[in-house]
Amino acid sequence: MLKGSKLTRRTALALATAALALPSLKSRAAEVTERVIGEPDAPVTIIEYASLTCPHCASFHRDVLPGLKERYIDTGKVKLVFRDFPLDQVALRAAVVAHCGGPARYGQFLDVLFENQERWAHAEDPVAALKQIASLAGLSGEQVDACLADEQMIDAVLQSRLDAQQEYDVRSTPTFVIDGKVYPGGRDVEAFAEIIEPLLR
Repeated sequence: MLKGSKLTRRTALALATAALALPSLKSRAAEVTERVIGEPDAPVTIIEYASLTCPHCASFHRDVLPGLKERYIDTGKVKLVFRDFPLDQVALRAAVVAHCGGPARYGQFLDVLFENQERWAHAEDPVAALKQIASLAGLSGEQVDACLADEQMIDAVLQSRLDAQQEYDVRSTPTFVIDGKVYPGGRDVEAFAEIIEPLLR
């Protein structure tokens, strides 16, 4: 069971919506994909490398991303690309569970996992806690187990981390790559603005 308060009504509704179109139980390695928010042709691209167990990553998603989205993403100036960079086995399992619902539901799973990070990441049995969250999206325990045993999916998630290390020398999370330049660590909206604004001129 998840410790702390129950999942929020908004969380439950989001996951219930995600349950409407779950993919089949075939190997989902091909469905391990990036999450992209914003216009495809936005002039500035931010790549976020994050671990689902990273508190600073959760803080970014809860406290910074809404302002960044309102100011730059919704206005077509920036697109944000999320890529997996699991720091530990719990984060790896969480990433696999997030992908388990398929590409169309991946973003919703990410939002819910970051929003409820304290409840599942530090649970006595994190996998059981992840199954509880996944069940709200209509995923059975057997389906989650199948995903967690899917070596191709696990390898695809780990490949995202390896690619980040090789291409950008990413060593910690969150790390942001903004138009090719690497910015490790969290920052607020104004700090992002100082980087983004000159790129828009």
